[in-house]
Amino acid sequence: MIKIYNKKETTIQNIFLFSEDDWEQEKSNYPNTEHFFSGKKSEVFIKTDSNEINCFIGIGRDSKGFEIQAIANKFANDYKKNLQAVPTSVHSKLGLDLIEELVKGLFLGTYLYPFEKSHPFWQENFELHFENISEDEAKNLALKTVALCNGQFAGMEWLNKPANYKKVEHISEFLKSTAEKYGLEYKVLNREESIKEGLGAFVAVNQGSSQEAAFTVLEYKSEKENAKTVGLVGKCVLFDTGGISIKPSANLHYMKSDMGGASAVIGALITASELKLPVNIVAILPITDNAVSEKAYLPSDVITAYNGKTIEVLDTDAEGRMTLADGLSYLSKNYETDVLIDLATLTGSSVRMFGYTCGAYFSNNDDLKKSLEKSADKTNQRLWNLPLWDIWKDDFTSDVADFKNISMKPFGDCIVAAKFLEQFIEGHQNWAHLDIAGVAFGNVGYAKDKAATGYGVQLLLDLIENY
Repeated sequence: MIKIYNKKETTIQNIFLFSEDDWEQEKSNYPNTEHFFSGKKSEVFIKTDSNEINCFIGIGRDSKGFEIQAIANKFANDYKKNLQAVPTSVHSKLGLDLIEELVKGLFLGTYLYPFEKSHPFWQENFELHFENISEDEAKNLALKTVALCNGQFAGMEWLNKPANYKKVEHISEFLKSTAEKYGLEYKVLNREESIKEGLGAFVAVNQGSSQEAAFTVLEYKSEKENAKTVGLVGKCVLFDTGGISIKPSANLHYMKSDMGGASAVIGALITASELKLPVNIVAILPITDNAVSEKAYLPSDVITAYNGKTIEVLDTDAEGRMTLADGLSYLSKNYETDVLIDLATLTGSSVRMFGYTCGAYFSNNDDLKKSLEKSADKTNQRLWNLPLWDIWKDDFTSDVADFKNISMKPFGDCIVAAKFLEQFIEGHQNWAHLDIAGVAFGNVGYAKDKAATGYGVQLLLDLIENY
């Protein structure tokens, strides 16, 4: 439990936050410090003596909320060995909104895989004391921070797990226990049941696997009457070999990260459940791996998807859009949702276009576009809109089926994938597809190699809370 208090106490550990301008006015009050600290963004100076530890953190000039969170996150991670598990007073001129971002950052910065509450901030005798927030604000802030950490860390844990620690049975057991813990409705279809249900595109990907399929539906129901319903579909390919169209061996170990869309959905669902947000959520996770075997689906196969449309498989490494196609059409046909969003680590095309700075997104609704961009900018989980022009549909029209699963052209694959998925939303008028291949897994402060970034959880939560 996080302990946050609305009072100043005499403590042996203090955190001082200064902008550059505030430091110019205040530095005379901190002798023997002014030569080592200037208030620049992310600058840290730790001053210790026999009685206390004083941590000076610079926040630059006019820092936004997500910048405060990032500064605090880095501080918590970088200086965990210098910090003590003792009551700590925070001194700043920040308002409540920025204090919230500060606290989020401090505790999100404690993540290290595998996550254990070994950081000083999680110890029983650690307390945060603020002078400029009320008792109710302090309690609410603690509740929201715990909920966010529980959700985001859960998603990051599953993304970071080695392949042999996240088999279908492992994640299914986790989701089942999560549903029981939060009172979620839980349904899962194995391979045989998925075949009977007509989930042909999903089953095609799974048929080459030695693991059972797990087409999973989780429902969070709000206590609010007439609450709006958000539909979420997360790509959950636990490991992607590429199938028969096998990937090169270089960096193949990173393909444990191909469930980045699902990890964002899992994190948002857990946090929304803990906070009892007044919105209904229906989440679909088509869980499988993409393996090579004598039973694997082949290039040139024609597959019938859940909605009856046929797909000519040109590349078995375009498996994500196959599983998402059935996830989207199943959700659209069986549930009434006010907004429909799918997230996926889908294409190298989006990475080549935007690198690791933002995800690509596509939507058929202008209001949803505005909401997504507003949440993306606020959380710094950025997105950039790309077109869904009908001309792109010509690139995946097939001679032997309704569609090909890729275009044969060497460009625009993230757009082709989005346009392909649009054929499976069953006319939903408020849909968005987020291709987060470049931002869900990458360089992070807590690990030497690439690892989970937590991308998507705060973006989805902000969108849901403001929907």
